[in-house]
Amino acid sequence: MAANSYLVETTTTGGVRPRERREFWSEHVTSYHCELDYRYRQSTDFTGGTIRQCSDTYQIVQFWSDEITYARTPGLVRRHPDEDYRFLLPLKGGLVVRQDGNQAELLPGAGSLITLDAPFELLHGSDTRAFIMTIPADEVNGPLNRTSSLAAGLDMSKGLGRVAADMMRGLFEERDTLSAPQFDAVCARLVELLCMLVVGDDRPDVPGHLAEVEAMVRRYVRRHAADPELNGASMARELGWSLRQVQLALHHAGTTPRELIREERLRLVRERLLHPGYRHMTITELAYASGFSSASALSTAFRRRFGMSPREFRREAAGEPAERRRALTG
Repeated sequence: MAANSYLVETTTTGGVRPRERREFWSEHVTSYHCELDYRYRQSTDFTGGTIRQCSDTYQIVQFWSDEITYARTPGLVRRHPDEDYRFLLPLKGGLVVRQDGNQAELLPGAGSLITLDAPFELLHGSDTRAFIMTIPADEVNGPLNRTSSLAAGLDMSKGLGRVAADMMRGLFEERDTLSAPQFDAVCARLVELLCMLVVGDDRPDVPGHLAEVEAMVRRYVRRHAADPELNGASMARELGWSLRQVQLALHHAGTTPRELIREERLRLVRERLLHPGYRHMTITELAYASGFSSASALSTAFRRRFGMSPREFRREAAGEPAERRRALTG
């Protein structure tokens, strides 16, 4: 597909001769997922269909068919790796997902996040209709701090789960009116909600996900505070989160990326003003070496935070007599 493209297509077995439908279906599903084993219940005829919408980044498919089992065997995983995740959301009937020795039976109102980079089985009956969404691996591995498979059922009937499910239905219903940037923007928000749901962050008494993000962000900012290019977007990119997730986590802690970066830079300047090894540096040099754009920007922020200028703080820290400081400052 061309760059920044968006595609909507409908495919069914209706125009295929009955004896060729199973082969057609296998090739069709493989073409937009990966190599799978297909175990058909019927020995001859088979019916099924898909409505697929996709961009260069995300893909959502609504599918329905006769009874079938899809499988990724260890051999297929080795020969045809696929690191991306899939989110399953049944709309009618049910799905059974088996992976890592776990089994999840999904009915409408439940969902599951899995990877095709580990052996699994997915089976359903002829009355099933469901969504399957393809999500880039780094959008799950980073936020969830994992590279392993998932097969847990997620409650999509209330709270954050219902919001996410409604977003997916909305994407499908508006599929013919969306542009590629619009589709990607909503999908990105949907993935954030799913990651929060996986770690239970939809419950106000379990802020584990946001707390984890906040801790990682604070460590990163402390290590890179002196970088003049540091901002919310750059730290989110380096940590593998979205900017929105970083903002949410810091908002939960009562701050913002800009405020946190400024506070860490002020802390760094304060420590250097106290350290004998930095006495040879001017205030201007300290400002640039600590990530500030100018000495005036540092002085303004420092006075607001500590009630005095960096120069006054240095003199006080050095034990300079108050009379001498007043004479020098006029």
